[in-house]
This record gives sequence, structure tokens and C-alpha cells, in this order.
Amino acid sequence: MAQAAAVAKPPTPPRRRRASATPRRLPYLLIAPAALLMLGFIAYPVISVFYYSLQEYNPTKPWRNGFAGFDNFVHAFTDDPLFWDTLVFSAKWVFVEVGLQLLFGLALALIVNQTFAGRALGRALVFSPWAVSGVLTSAIWVLLYNSQTGITRYLADVGIGSYGTSWLSDTSTVFSAAVVADLWRGVPFFAILILADLQSVSKDLYEAAEVDGASRIKQFWHITLPHLKDAIVLSTLLRAVWEFNNVDLLYTLTGGGPAGVTTTLPLYIANTSVDAHNFGYASALTTVAFVILLFCSIVYLRLSKFGGEDK
Repeated sequence: MAQAAAVAKPPTPPRRRRASATPRRLPYLLIAPAALLMLGFIAYPVISVFYYSLQEYNPTKPWRNGFAGFDNFVHAFTDDPLFWDTLVFSAKWVFVEVGLQLLFGLALALIVNQTFAGRALGRALVFSPWAVSGVLTSAIWVLLYNSQTGITRYLADVGIGSYGTSWLSDTSTVFSAAVVADLWRGVPFFAILILADLQSVSKDLYEAAEVDGASRIKQFWHITLPHLKDAIVLSTLLRAVWEFNNVDLLYTLTGGGPAGVTTTLPLYIANTSVDAHNFGYASALTTVAFVILLFCSIVYLRLSKFGGEDK
């Protein structure tokens, strides 16, 4: 018995199989085709723009095509007054539009965040303009500003203004008219984002503030606004980029006129490439716009301390 016990050996535990690397890589393998396709659609146009910005490329004048170096950039900064005019107007357009959209969007979000009869319908009406495309928005406001059938005719009927007035053809009113048209569509964007963040604010904070005797203004300034900081920073940054690149609305409403007073830099780039066929110079202007937006975005995020804790 002792000899049998000595000879007997405990069973050898089964060897653990090495975990296959395939299950861990499977998610990446599944999304790889879509990721490569998206990378191709994004990377190729960006690289093409950078390449053509260093070229003299105009299909209508092939004998002049060739490597231009930084001549396109030098021409933009030194010999093209339209570049500076459109850049200044773009900055003005972004500042006015984003500022007004933020103010009205914040006010609407605060209103529809309250409890009242028909709140669901009110929210739907407030947010509905955001679902309308830019071109359709432009078509609606072109009809509203029509001198024969639009707002100005009805104002003239009650003695305000004169018949045949076109706000889109007058250099003194075209900017305000375009701003109002874009506000109609842009305000709901801020209202949606701010309302979503407002609903996450704890009601206990407001109740505690009321117990301490804080007024509505102080509650807004010390509770609501700090809580909305990141939402406001992100929404203003996104909207500023979109407004800077706004082409469809201004192109449909004014075409950059009258007398070029509503021509933004992206609209100038579109005219340079599509109408003048100067794709090399248009690519250089696009590169400059990209650098400006990138620089301003980084500075804005740094100054606003986006995502950080307030000290």
C-alpha cells in the first residue's frame, strides 16, 4: 500500500491556454474598413488643399500652372484688399451672430425649462427652426424680404417705410436683415444644448439659495451660469466655426452683395474657385482660414479653461 501510494502521483492540472489575441483585436478589425474610408474622405481633401495652395492652378489657363511656392500667401497678405475686407467682415459676422444667438438661446432655454401649460408644444416650436436646412431657411427669408410680397409691403401698408423697399439690396440694412435670418435658425441650437445642461442642475441648490435669501439674479449668477460654463464654451466654439464657414445662407440671401459688403472669407473662397477657377489661390485662402480657426479655437479653449475646475 505504501509503495502504491509512493508510486501514485497527483493529477497534473490542465495547462491554461494562451488567450487568443483575435478576440481583443476583433472590434478594431470590424471598424477598420469604416475608419479607413472616413480617413480617406477627410485626409485626401485636406492634403489636396495644402498641395494646391503651393501651386498656380487654373484649368482655364493651363500654360500658367506650376509650382508657385508661397506666392499665393504673399499675394493674399500684401496685394489682395478683398482678403482683408472679407476677413474683417467674417470676424464681425461671427461676433454678432454668436453673441446674439447665445443671449437669445440662453433666454429661451431658461423659459422652456420652467413648468407651464403646453411646455412640450412650446419646446417643439422653439427647436423646430434648427431642423430646417440652410438653403430652405434662406428661401423662406428671401420670400419674407421680397419687396412686392414680403414684410416691407405690409409695413408700407401701415405707413412704415415705402413700397418697393428691399432690405437685401440696401447696404445700410442688408447686414441686419441677414443677421435676423440666421438668428431664426441659430438660436435653437444654443437653446437645445443649454436646456439639456439646465436639466442636470440639482434643485437642492436653488432651494438652499432661497433659504439663504438669494435673489433670482444671484441664483442665476452663482449657480446656473457656473454650471452652464462648459456647455456655453463648447456651443459658442462650435457655432463660431459654423458661422465663420457660413456660405449657403449668405450666398442665397445676398450673394455677397450689395457691393460685396456681405462677402465672408469662405464665400470669397467659393467665388474664387468656382467662378474664377483659380483653385491654387483659393486653396491658399482656405489654408489661411484653417490656421486662423485652429489658432482661435486653441486660444479660446485655453482662456475659457474648458473642462477644468473653477478655482
